Amino acid sequence: MNSFPKVPPRLRPVFPNNPVFFVTACTYRRRPLLATEDVHKAFILFSQRAYDEHGIAVGRYVLMPDHIHLFVCGPDDFELGRWVGMLKQCLEKPIASPAGRRLQKMPVWQRGFFDHVLRSDDSYAQKWNYVRDNPVRAGLVTSVDEWPYAGEIIFIDRA
Repeated sequence: MNSFPKVPPRLRPVFPNNPVFFVTACTYRRRPLLATEDVHKAFILFSQRAYDEHGIAVGRYVLMPDHIHLFVCGPDDFELGRWVGMLKQCLEKPIASPAGRRLQKMPVWQRGFFDHVLRSDDSYAQKWNYVRDNPVRAGLVTSVDEWPYAGEIIFIDRA
């Protein structure tokens, strides 16, 4: 069986080592489950542990009621899909009901996630400016500074 590179050779110059990914994951049927203090704390702890133990840096993020946006980069062996799966599992715990069962016995997350490799410092700044305004556009707050479920875990050296 032949072994194929993860990125086709013609694209290698386009993708830097340790690229920054812009990731969006949504709840199943867009249920408003994420914008809570417990989910926010779990997200911060998961992100800090990922950095301390595996060198995976979560930069800026916004937790919306029904989806999450984040920027992340990792070491050369970083597997984004596997990491997002672990993040989703971690965030399911504070969403569970007091009895320990999921709300309405429905899945918490939509399958999969959206990701985009950032190719420049400008791209990070532009995406962040759009993402951080989500709570204002959704009518949840009047100023981005009022939204408590956003921030930056680890500074990623981009604009």
